[in-house]
Amino acid sequence: MVNRVGDLQRRDLLRGLGGAAVAAAFGSVGLRPGRAAAQAQKPAPAGRGQLFTPYTKPAKVTLVKGNDRREIVLQSLKCIEDDILASLGGKKRILVKPNFVSTTRALAASHADEIRAILDFFKPRFQGEIIVGESAPSKNGTFEGYQNFGYLPLEKEYGIKLVDLNKEPWVYRYVFSRDHTPIPIRIISTFLDRDTYIVSAAKMKTHDRAITTLSLKNTLIGAPLNDGKRNDKGLTHQGYNFTPKETLHFNMFHLAQEIWPDLGIIDGFEAMEGNGPVGGTPVDAKVALASLDPLALDILTTKIMGFDPAKIPYVKAMIEAGMGQGDLAKVQVLGTPVEQCQFKFKPNEKIAEAFGLS
Repeated sequence: MVNRVGDLQRRDLLRGLGGAAVAAAFGSVGLRPGRAAAQAQKPAPAGRGQLFTPYTKPAKVTLVKGNDRREIVLQSLKCIEDDILASLGGKKRILVKPNFVSTTRALAASHADEIRAILDFFKPRFQGEIIVGESAPSKNGTFEGYQNFGYLPLEKEYGIKLVDLNKEPWVYRYVFSRDHTPIPIRIISTFLDRDTYIVSAAKMKTHDRAITTLSLKNTLIGAPLNDGKRNDKGLTHQGYNFTPKETLHFNMFHLAQEIWPDLGIIDGFEAMEGNGPVGGTPVDAKVALASLDPLALDILTTKIMGFDPAKIPYVKAMIEAGMGQGDLAKVQVLGTPVEQCQFKFKPNEKIAEAFGLS
């Protein structure tokens, strides 16, 4: 189905976050946060306007360490239960979006027990429709991943529906090519639907172009369509030889003006280091994280993995644009103390030198 540009309204990217902030163990990322979403800004006096303004709201990120994946993911959500329920507002449905960058390698994909924990949390608390939906890049389709990774029983266990988002309606948007030419890209309409509450069920992994791949990237690169004939996800990153100038960073920042998860969850029970997002090796980190501020969540997780978020161009841009709390001194970490969850992940070898990673 071909849809016209503008069929769907912008998602409201602004999320209110409550709770007092305390200094996080890692301190600040060292960047001045700002806020890009214009609807949150008061008009500046003529001639004195600025594009970015400070974002001062505190954020909560839960961090739970333990020996049972399903339990620690569930506890990470229960730590902010009241805030999550308040954030649901009048949403009609919940989309739980796993990460199937591969539909054949389990280590590269969101584990079924992460999804079970999310459904354990939401099923008793939400009366609307809940779907688990992914838009896998595989030519064999998303259901290959559902089959290989043990997702099929979830439909009967929880009374939910597994959906291949690549079969859903879509609309055109634009991204930029390596020569800075705007090119049309097909975006799955579900990611733009204001009535849908998006839960990014990500996995803690390294990446060959963005250092890490976490809750934001899972959603932003999940949104482009792969119809089996053409995979539009590839249009977002067309290559600058694995350097920080890769178009992927700008295009994710650009798409984030409309596409944003309402809740981010990261399963780091068995994480991936080295040549991720597919070919890396396991790390038994045994942690789970969650937040209503996916940017703060990804920044903290990147720090826990042993990387500097300021070296990731799209993260740096999102901090400066005020899409979330970028100052870890203003992030309240709930659950396990951060100092008990510090690691030194090996980066993907393709980008180690270009990004200045040890």
